[in-house]
Amino acid sequence: MRLPKPTTRLRQALAGTLAATLLVGCGTTVASETSGSTSGTSSTASSVVATDATTVGGALGDDVEVETGDISYDEADAVDVTLSGTSGTSDSDAVTSEDGTVTISAAGTYVLNGDLDGQVVVDSSGDGVVRLVLDDASITSSTTAAIDVVDAESVVVVLADGSSNALADAATYDDTSEDAPTGALYSTADLTIGGSGSLTVTGRSNNGIVGKDGLVITGGSIDVTSVDDGIIGKDYLAITDGTVTVDAVDDGIKSDNTEDAGAGFVLIEGGDVTVTSQDDGIKGVQVLVAGGTIDVAGSTEAMEGSLIIIDDGDIELHSADDGVNVASSDDGAATDGQAGMGGGMEADESLHLYVNGGTLEVWASGDGLDSNGSATITGGDITVYGPTTDGNGALDVNGTFEVTGGTLMAVGSAGMMVAPSTDSAQGWLATALASTASTGSEVVITDESGAEVAAYTLEKDAASVVFSSADIEQGATYTVTVDGTATEVTEGVAPAGGRGGPVGG
Repeated sequence: MRLPKPTTRLRQALAGTLAATLLVGCGTTVASETSGSTSGTSSTASSVVATDATTVGGALGDDVEVETGDISYDEADAVDVTLSGTSGTSDSDAVTSEDGTVTISAAGTYVLNGDLDGQVVVDSSGDGVVRLVLDDASITSSTTAAIDVVDAESVVVVLADGSSNALADAATYDDTSEDAPTGALYSTADLTIGGSGSLTVTGRSNNGIVGKDGLVITGGSIDVTSVDDGIIGKDYLAITDGTVTVDAVDDGIKSDNTEDAGAGFVLIEGGDVTVTSQDDGIKGVQVLVAGGTIDVAGSTEAMEGSLIIIDDGDIELHSADDGVNVASSDDGAATDGQAGMGGGMEADESLHLYVNGGTLEVWASGDGLDSNGSATITGGDITVYGPTTDGNGALDVNGTFEVTGGTLMAVGSAGMMVAPSTDSAQGWLATALASTASTGSEVVITDESGAEVAAYTLEKDAASVVFSSADIEQGATYTVTVDGTATEVTEGVAPAGGRGGPVGG
């Protein structure tokens, strides 16, 4: 295994910023820098965040280097490997086949075609890239992983243009030792997957795709179904292009190195990513989004990390609990939404959420945006459809919650409302509604002259509204009208009830 050095700098740079919010007790809270919160942490990665960056590019500059393999190759130098039944045939001495295992033992480019009832092993101790070109290849193992990279300097899997490929591991592995593979596509070396073909991965025993160093996806149509995690890159998981679809029983996509500073990050720069998970959708010590389209169609926590930075992208998150969860441990799973009931939780200054751009839409049954540290919004278009019960809120921030730009519309229950910090550079409004408004109701915000500032149609029942945009003037009075019922709201003033008190409505 060849680990990137923690001191190296990332070659790719991106941009972004979002700072913090605070919730204490029942009722509405204006974020501050020192108060506790009613929300504990839900399960998340342990934190080893070695950066104080506020943008994606800044974070990457402090992280381990992303190694992206080259998917291009000279066809004249490629070695053909024909898969059939339980064997593979090739003219190269670097390819051997025995008892259903096809082994590649040297660097080079190998074009795999056909159907194998067995396994492909890469065991190359020398320098150089092992490039596996899947050109209508189907590999199904009844004993272990479909592709197992035991040793290589790095590996590139190329999905040939127009090809359809499939990998499936065994439902039960013969080898379950500590060093045994744990996914249908498993690599101990840096792994890049790209090309323009398609790949279907079925994890029948454990995970779908596992990179024990770094994992980069640069293209292709990749569909992963697994009984455990979908796609894992230990040091990092970077998606720069392609169409990635994951349906996982546990976490969808994640990076799980929680020990080495600057490692354990998920980076999404482009492509289309769709995740359905019964646990966390996207999870890492850091979650960095600089572009692409992301749809977490189902999850417990949709996006989770100790540092989350969103600079750009079109993001939609659906969660049974928190939509965005910034936390450092899973020690608060049993107290989420309850800590403020007789014992606040101090903000963790190492935890941060930054939203600097893009479009973010959150549908959460728990907290919508939840940071156990701080949160900062400098740009972007953010819509939060929060919980309908009072145990959680559309916004939940333990530390400062600063809004300096962008547009924020957060609706949800009223019992645990959180508003931005009073010294936020951009104006904001927060109010409980006279009664719960039903889905389909229109929320209209007008200024003192009666001019419309914003209008939204509720797509979920709501008893509270928090709104911020460049059109809100400091200290001005506005009217929030829902279903014909008007409420006057002063910018920068939280509703009656405040910290630990009840909210009317």
